[in-house]
Amino acid sequence: MAGPRRGRGGLVAAVCLVAAVAGCGGSAGGGAVPSTARAGASAATDRGGPRPPAVPAAQAAQAVQAVAAAPAVPAVLPGPARAEEETSGEAVARKAEAARTALETARRWGLARLPLPVPQPPAGRPELRAEQGVKLADGLPPVVYRVPTEQPIVFLTVDDGAEKDPEFSRMAAELGIPLSTFVADYLARSDYGYFRRLSEQGDAVNNHTINHRNLKVLDYATQRDEICRQQDQLEGQIGSRPRLFRPPYGEYNEDTLRAAGSCGIEAVPLWNEEAFPDRMEYRYEDQRLHPGDIILTHFRGADLWPGTMPDLLRKVVDEVTAQGFALARLDDYL
Repeated sequence: MAGPRRGRGGLVAAVCLVAAVAGCGGSAGGGAVPSTARAGASAATDRGGPRPPAVPAAQAAQAVQAVAAAPAVPAVLPGPARAEEETSGEAVARKAEAARTALETARRWGLARLPLPVPQPPAGRPELRAEQGVKLADGLPPVVYRVPTEQPIVFLTVDDGAEKDPEFSRMAAELGIPLSTFVADYLARSDYGYFRRLSEQGDAVNNHTINHRNLKVLDYATQRDEICRQQDQLEGQIGSRPRLFRPPYGEYNEDTLRAAGSCGIEAVPLWNEEAFPDRMEYRYEDQRLHPGDIILTHFRGADLWPGTMPDLLRKVVDEVTAQGFALARLDDYL
């Protein structure tokens, strides 16, 4: 640990000490004497006590100059220095309070355990190569079922836009669960405000066409109209033009990818798992998540499936956490 520091308070005290040695008379040192020192000397005189012995003026002046020349240190150190000064008790108390609040939030939403913390996004998106989970073709947006990563992370994506449950968006926000959404205009247009609010809380709103048609059976011009018009719609409604596009039903062909690329789409994420309020369905035989997997679910209500949107999110978070994974934001990786 560094040696003793002298801040502003230490400098004043040192000057007073020198002045006291000099007699606290002001003239001995040739400079002003702090009022507390003068008061102390006056009180000593009033009580009839002896005055402190005087020292030569030159000696007192040299002492004052030495103190004044000492480098001043701020009373509160900035940045890393302040962090080093912080006592372990303060740090422990702050972490304990954050953990308590997080646990209370998880319990309030009925989670079995705390979700694992969302990792910091990568400085740059990972390079996509033709491998399991990634399909590449020259000049076309990549099709991705699994993001290439070794981190224990998976991605939750929510499609369509029919059910606009405010409890779902509030639950995701309070738990810090990142989402990527893919909305179709004919389902979302009744309340684009809901999706604007999702965007404002950090959840990306991406393209899922205008009318949610099976693109694979349509000609190129019709496919392009479905994708590009939704690009324009989302730019106008949400304020940004999506980079990601998901074809309805996961059905696409080369025309789909060419049309999407012509509209500014950079990647086409599909999925390996699908989530419901009461279960998870897995593509692979081991029936488990893998690093980089993309999970599909939908904006649907209890009239269409066995549970609410919060029930769905609870099921996903509990399943993901139990398998040792954290949820991350897909748009940070593609």
